[in-house]
Amino acid sequence: MLLAALAADPARAAVMLDVDGTLAPIVVRPEMAEVPEDARLEVRRLVERYALVACISGRTGADAHRLVGVDGVVYVGVHGLELAPAADAWRAPLRSFADVDWPWIEDKGLTVAFHWREAPDEDAARAELEGIAEQARTSGLEARWGRKVLELRPPVDADKGTAVRTLLAEHGLRRALYAGDDTTDLDAFHGLEGCEVAVRVAIASPESPPGLREAADLVVSSPAELVEILRVL
Repeated sequence: MLLAALAADPARAAVMLDVDGTLAPIVVRPEMAEVPEDARLEVRRLVERYALVACISGRTGADAHRLVGVDGVVYVGVHGLELAPAADAWRAPLRSFADVDWPWIEDKGLTVAFHWREAPDEDAARAELEGIAEQARTSGLEARWGRKVLELRPPVDADKGTAVRTLLAEHGLRRALYAGDDTTDLDAFHGLEGCEVAVRVAIASPESPPGLREAADLVVSSPAELVEILRVL
């Protein structure tokens, strides 16, 4: 019913998507991720139909564009922080954590992510990262946990939810779908509050954060199943 309401008037609606774990299946390392061609074809088709198609990613916007590879999509990176000028002042404190001795660090400029998906002892790795998280909080940064990742970020009011609200306001839209799989996507779900038509799609897995399934209107188990939903739009 919700999908039908959205698809009935695409000129007044938005389709917004996370990338990793949503369009692209989760892999051991982000640089190995790929968006399957059938998903890319659906995104390209949606660009031609809908008033707005956006990818709101934990990657930088430029990297999300490279991975998805569809022009006409609005790419917003670093969980919405790219739309927050106040975040720039925190680049130096974040940079100091990018030099920490850890096997797998992603320095995105506005965030620093510590992954432990490949750790031989995941419990020990998580315990060690608890110490890094506490140091970051002492420095005034926020520490957020996701799917086998600790992400350090500026303490500014910007997340995927603020990005969703900003994009909808800029395009004058009150109908939207958002699909995501991780903790930060819960913020995006909240960003749809107040829409006259809101569709929240969770790509659920054993690693899903608490509350993701419960907050969603539709739940699928994989990016491939999400493609089936996109085909309906």
